[in-house]
Amino acid sequence: MRARAGRASHGWTPAARQARPPSVTEETLRALPVVGAAFVAQPTLRVARALLGKVLVHRSAAGTTAGRIVEVEAYRGPADRAAHTAGGRRTPRNEVMWGPGGRLYVYFTYGMHYCCNVVTRAAGEPEAVLLRALEPVAGIELMRMRRGVDGGADARLCRGPGNLCRAMGIDRTLNGADLRRSAVVLLDAPSVPARAVARSPRIGVAYAGRDAVLPWRFYVRDSPAVSRPPAAAHPAARRNGQRAPAKTRAGRVRSTGAAGRSPSR
Repeated sequence: MRARAGRASHGWTPAARQARPPSVTEETLRALPVVGAAFVAQPTLRVARALLGKVLVHRSAAGTTAGRIVEVEAYRGPADRAAHTAGGRRTPRNEVMWGPGGRLYVYFTYGMHYCCNVVTRAAGEPEAVLLRALEPVAGIELMRMRRGVDGGADARLCRGPGNLCRAMGIDRTLNGADLRRSAVVLLDAPSVPARAVARSPRIGVAYAGRDAVLPWRFYVRDSPAVSRPPAAAHPAARRNGQRAPAKTRAGRVRSTGAAGRSPSR
């Protein structure tokens, strides 16, 4: 989705062109339009790429927090072995994925982290895009309080899907929230130019077989908020000309997140 004419007057600059994301006011946020239904109804891979540069906002009793999206992963429903809805699986946990696009799908994983996704497509087509990292632009002190950190770079506050939800104050109470008219909204903002966007396989989905090496992770190439660079390729990935999923220090592939499977299912 192209930025609308005059958007620059609101003080927004595509993420890849900034050394550091700016802190913005509530007035600036309210000047940005909410992303419409047609946006999330597009094919999921297209939505995933177009989400880069959009702004996620949470207005809570504690205050407003917001961040520009710089890293996402696409999950394409029953045919995607990495998705929560692989094989047509439908449970109370993933029910939001089966509903209309434009909702927030929030789940709990590893007994400690929440992860959030933008549901895409029409009802009955259970696909979603995991939000993996944001560049903070508003409510940074509130983010620090929620994360329990005083120092360090602002870019680290929403780096990784679990940290993103913690800093933004997102949990299961927001599962199913309408991203156009709830406490959590998705705002339109200038898109990230193609030259600044990179792709890689999704992180932590080694269990998905051949689907594990699909390049369905999109991120802003030079953003300091991106959770991790692509890992070195393993043989299966090299055969496909792609990168391998990242591993933990112990050598196990981590399944943190995404709209993919996790131990807490």
